[in-house]
Amino acid sequence: MSLAPRAVLVHRTTEYEELTARYGTHGQAAFVLASRGRDIDEVAERHHRTRRALAEVAAAVPLSWRQSRVERADLDRFLFAPEDVVVVVGQDGLVANAAKYLTGQPVVGIDTDPGRNPGVLVRHRPAAAAALLPAALARGTGADELTMVEAVADDTQRLVALNEIYLGAAGHQTARYRLGLDGDGGVVEAQASSGVLVGTGTGATGWLRSLWQERGGRLPLPAPSEDRLLWFVREAWPSPATGTSLVAGELAASAALSVTVESDRLIAFGDGIESDALELTWGQTVRIGVCGQRLRLVG
Repeated sequence: MSLAPRAVLVHRTTEYEELTARYGTHGQAAFVLASRGRDIDEVAERHHRTRRALAEVAAAVPLSWRQSRVERADLDRFLFAPEDVVVVVGQDGLVANAAKYLTGQPVVGIDTDPGRNPGVLVRHRPAAAAALLPAALARGTGADELTMVEAVADDTQRLVALNEIYLGAAGHQTARYRLGLDGDGGVVEAQASSGVLVGTGTGATGWLRSLWQERGGRLPLPAPSEDRLLWFVREAWPSPATGTSLVAGELAASAALSVTVESDRLIAFGDGIESDALELTWGQTVRIGVCGQRLRLVG
């Protein structure tokens, strides 16, 4: 007998919950915010909207389904199953946080704060959940296959991200490494910079776009479903030992960026989650390119 589908509701601690946990009570948190010219009512209202949305989505799960919840901080310890439908209730970034732990499960993005969130990945209102959940199980019914980026180190460490992967020093000081490109005649350049960013078409609405604009937008941005990445070196420093000729480019599906570490310690992290990073030491090589798996985002 096959298992019934399971709806996994992904959410995160709200700002209001973080404030009351830090200061102990609503009143004390309100006092601290007031001393800084801020009003806790706005934060509390966003909290209540989020909790109402989560409750509405939970109530929309079919009675014959199983149901689980996972907070963002626990994603790396949660075991997703093949029959899951993942329902992200929150902001766009929460979809990216969950994406790295999935292996093809459909994802439904529910926007808890329309108008405040861009709604690029959380595309639906809570009221749509009742219709979207059964539809998500049907392959090929309105799901976008979003390209992801991966970094694989020579010691088998692997990192997957939906928006971008950053490689550099943990404190964003100068990173030293040797950078090379597949299919570029074996050209390798020693560099000292603020790090390397490799991003997808989904990431082209965020950090990647800011670097792209700084460089004049000469390279066409990839579409979210396109098997193409853009990469940029941040603030490369020219010196007798380091160059600046390889500072931007694109990677097709079969290409990869190769980075060999020449610092005591560098890290690679995805989608802004620095606490979940690859640890790289002197002499290690990491390759960054298009990931074979994709995120199935229900349209």
